[in-house]
Amino acid sequence: MVPWLGLVLLVAINALYVAAEFAAVGVQRSDVAALARRGSPLATKLLAVIEDGFRLDRYIAACQIGITLSSLVAGAYGQVMFAVDLGPWLGRTLGVGHATAESAAFVVVLLVLTTAQVVFGELVPKSLALKFSVRSALVTFLPTRWSASALRGFIWLLDGSRNWLLRPFGITPGGHQHVQSPEEIEVLLSEARREGALSADAHRRLERGLYLSSRTVRQLMTSRSEVYGLDVSMPPAEMLERVLESPFGRLLVYRGSLDDVLGVVSIKEVVAVFVAQGALPRLDQVLRPIRDPSRRAHGVTRAVPGL
Repeated sequence: MVPWLGLVLLVAINALYVAAEFAAVGVQRSDVAALARRGSPLATKLLAVIEDGFRLDRYIAACQIGITLSSLVAGAYGQVMFAVDLGPWLGRTLGVGHATAESAAFVVVLLVLTTAQVVFGELVPKSLALKFSVRSALVTFLPTRWSASALRGFIWLLDGSRNWLLRPFGITPGGHQHVQSPEEIEVLLSEARREGALSADAHRRLERGLYLSSRTVRQLMTSRSEVYGLDVSMPPAEMLERVLESPFGRLLVYRGSLDDVLGVVSIKEVVAVFVAQGALPRLDQVLRPIRDPSRRAHGVTRAVPGL
């Protein structure tokens, strides 16, 4: 049983570093920050790593070194512990020569070890780390950090070699960054909408706000000729016709022209008054002024809620 336990241990070490790498890269900073604010010392230490690109780079390098070393040691260990005994057995069973039996044993052990490493040391921990990224990152943090400290000199040498090799391509390594592009955020918003976490209206507002900074003032403003409003002296019948034609929930109300804007009117309030009283109200009855009269003397304006 000892040889098998040694092999299981090596595969488990490989799985640990794989989970640590994918969890550190895939975990959401906001989730770790929330745990840190609630007083988790482990989350606080992990947050300090994932917020620092260079520290995270060294952390990932420790994971990659651990994965490589555990895989190499597992391969050598398997050949020594299993292929030596498997070769003679294959020779007797298949009736082949010593050299052929040793080669067959080498191939069989290599295939079995590779399968075990890929399934139990790569695929399973990767899937768990991506599914439970916060928990996986916290569980694997301490052993990975200890490894990064123990391998500090080796990691420094590897990072220096990488930087030297990338220099001719004009690439300056800046460390791993937990930064999501607007396109990635848009995908996340779409997924949240599809899963029911966001309403269609909230999704539309967030998606528009995502690219707000890339739009010009001309694109954001509405041309005066296209402003849809109501004259305060408009008869109720004409107001109803204009309201029915409007695609908006709130309309500007002016006196005479758009140079004298009085406020806004909510279509919902107009309908509510109509249902309660059985007649359309005058616009001045449901008007919400744009300026707060109580603060106008001080030159302070207040935006109407909802605009």
